[in-house]
Amino acid sequence: MGPKPAVAVFGAYGHTGRFVVAHLRERGFVPVLSGRDAGKLEALAASASGLDARPASAGDPDSLDRALAGTAAVINCAGPFATTAAPVIEAALRADIPYVDVTGEIESGADTFADFTDRARAAGAVIVPAMAFYGGLGDLLVTAAMGDWTAADEAHIAYALSNWHPTTGTRATSKVSRLRRGGRRIRYADGRLEYRDDASPTLQWPFPDPVGPRAVMGEFTTVDVVTVPSHLSIPDVHTHMTVEAAREVLAPDTPTPVASDAHGRSAQTFLVDALVRRGGTERRAVARGRDIYAVTAPLAVEAVHRILTGRTRATGVASAGKLFDAPGFLRALSQHISVELRY
Repeated sequence: MGPKPAVAVFGAYGHTGRFVVAHLRERGFVPVLSGRDAGKLEALAASASGLDARPASAGDPDSLDRALAGTAAVINCAGPFATTAAPVIEAALRADIPYVDVTGEIESGADTFADFTDRARAAGAVIVPAMAFYGGLGDLLVTAAMGDWTAADEAHIAYALSNWHPTTGTRATSKVSRLRRGGRRIRYADGRLEYRDDASPTLQWPFPDPVGPRAVMGEFTTVDVVTVPSHLSIPDVHTHMTVEAAREVLAPDTPTPVASDAHGRSAQTFLVDALVRRGGTERRAVARGRDIYAVTAPLAVEAVHRILTGRTRATGVASAGKLFDAPGFLRALSQHISVELRY
């Protein structure tokens, strides 16, 4: 078997981008480093042999075309995705290669579905927004929990994070999202996104061991409310966050993540409890792991691997749960995430 192809990483020198570059190399792919800052690209390229640095800007289509030339796919790790997603998708369509991004921005994910679904389907292209801890993982868990159900009354994804120390990128994208929604909060109910001025409710969530029942900020809405309803018939999709983690990520003085192992991962752990309910019956999928930013890398890279090897179920703009065999995809991540189905 010959070497795996080159994959462009836009935003390669960012916190998540570095994890993606490292995981691509571990999987045998050849990362092509791209982003706006030529100096940071060169420094990253110098850290390992054989890495090609190609500076590019979302506002310069020619530079994006040069960055993607000769690559088999692109992973966009550069936020705010409200600014970068559309230009990099356009470049991917021109290059006739798949596009994957790791956005956590609700509006950016919704824009990708709204603006590119018809074009991507007509071109036979594959575009996967939010292939990350938020959006991709939750969608895979809900899809796996659904099993043979074709519809459900509601879905809940509850997040228990031991800590949430946000990256600089998380803060920047959160600021853009708040501005776009005028400071209002957002939820998905009755089959549509709602913008609300009231406060998020606080409730108790029965997390499985070792977390146990915890107070959560209800309707702490994540991009899962875009990915899950894009292909599953569930009119109410709600995401919740443990109160302490929600407070940390919103506090202006919370520090950025600190590496605690040789792979650069922080010590922060997570448990994700995905529940679907139909009538009086509940089904669950539970995931446990470490470092929400680091775990995004195997999610995005596994997606690229499956797209390039033809293990997909759709073309066009598609979320992880629609595009891939959800239980099989989750099993492939067993070195990074432990998953348990509870029917």
